[in-house]
Parts: sequence; structure tokens; C-alpha cells
Amino acid sequence: MTRFQASTAKTPTAELRCDDCGQFPEVSKLRLTAANIVTILPIELAVHAAVVHTELPYLAKVLVLTLTATSLVIWVAEPGARRLLRRWLHAPALKRRSTLHSSPTLWRVRTTLPDESGTLQRVARGLSRLGVNILSIHVHPVDGGVMDEFVLSAPGELTDEDVLENIAASGGRGTHVWPTTPLALTDGQTKALSLAARVAADPTELGHAIAELLSARVVGAGADVFDDTMLKIPTAWNEPLVFSRTGEPFTPAESARAHHLAELAEVVELSYRGHNPI
Repeated sequence: MTRFQASTAKTPTAELRCDDCGQFPEVSKLRLTAANIVTILPIELAVHAAVVHTELPYLAKVLVLTLTATSLVIWVAEPGARRLLRRWLHAPALKRRSTLHSSPTLWRVRTTLPDESGTLQRVARGLSRLGVNILSIHVHPVDGGVMDEFVLSAPGELTDEDVLENIAASGGRGTHVWPTTPLALTDGQTKALSLAARVAADPTELGHAIAELLSARVVGAGADVFDDTMLKIPTAWNEPLVFSRTGEPFTPAESARAHHLAELAEVVELSYRGHNPI
């Protein structure tokens, strides 16, 4: 870090600069007017006191007062006010920024826990010590335990490492944490029914529907599957569809939902062929 960068980082308002133009946010007119009055008024009084008692003609006094006061205001007072009172001028923006930093952050977490009594309670107790709230939870049976999927609301200053360490200390294994949005709280059953209706109306929409259901991307038909971050779904009219979700393994429940959508598409397609033989 250069000396300039270090000094900038220590300035309270440095973080308010726009990343593109480097300018500060617009100051409210009321605050700017108050700052200008505080700095301009002493200058105006000093200039008037110095010029009024001179022997200059009246017109010359007016010109001197006008030019001197205007120049000092433009070149000294207003820039000085913005510089010296910058923290006060940008106080509302700084307050909003601090509120934003401390606002809750949503995390989506998947962890494998032993299928034992009290395990989930330990995780919940550990998260509560960090000020984290569990907004939703889904449990998926897997080999060697259960996979719990949480949506968490955490204080803004917490990082994913804080959440990972806390869950690991509570007995979680293979934990993954991702930032998420309020969309993660959408009713999954309603979403699945909506996508099922979409597939029933047009079976060729199967790939897009599964991708939306699982928040995944379509790799292509017949692609190779290397690990549990890839999912292969058979279709009735083409090669199997393969989906990928980098760094986020598919759960057995998600696989079952995708297969049921594929079965629905197959039933609709076969029904259509039965009513419209080639």
C-alpha cells in the first residue's frame, strides 16, 4: 500500500468516494449553505472593515469590496468549508454507510451432522452466541448422518469464516457457506408447483425449469458427471440433461425433485404422442 493509499484509508469520508469518478456524494443544500455562512461571514466582515475606512471614492470601495470578497469566497472560503467541515457535511451519508455495514447479512449454509439427539440444538446455540438467527432449515438424510440446510441472518460484520468455524465447533462436517438473498426464503413448494405447471404446458422447458429450481446451469445433454456438484437427469426424447452448480453439491432431495419434474415431462410428452400419432 502506498503512502497516499494509507492516508486515504484513514480518512473517515474516503470510503464515500465513487469508484468510477472519485467524487463524494452530493451534499444537502441546507448543510452546504450553513457551512458557507460560517466561513464566508468572517471574511466579509474583515474585508468590509479594512475597506470602509480607506480614503477611496465610493465607487472604488464598492469595486474593491465586490472583487475581493468574491475572489476570497470562490478561492478560499467555499473550498475551505468543504475541506474543513467535510465530516459534518457528509454526516448523513456516513451514517447511512455505517448502518449498511452493520445491517444483517443473509447466508445459506449446508453442513452434515451426526444423526443424534441434540446435535441441531448445539448448532443453534452456537449460532445464537454470534447473534445469528436461523430463518429456515431443511433436513436431508444422507449416508453417515443428516445434511442440514440453513438460511441465516447474521450481523453485517460477521464473515463466512466466522460462520464456518462456529458450525465446525458445534459438530458440523463438510460445511459450505454462501451469501444469499431474500429469494432463498421463497416458499420452495410454491416454486416447485409453478415450475411443474410450466413443464406440463411445454415439456421442452424441462431443462430451464430444473436449472431454475436448483439454481444451477445446464452443462449440456450427455455430458460426463465427475462429482456431486453435477447432476444427470434422464429425458424421454433426448440424451440425459446434465446440470452443474460450482462448489455446491446437489442433495438427494434436490435430485429427487428434478427427477420428478423429468417424469412429469415424460408423461406429458407420451400423452401428446398418444393423441397425435406420427
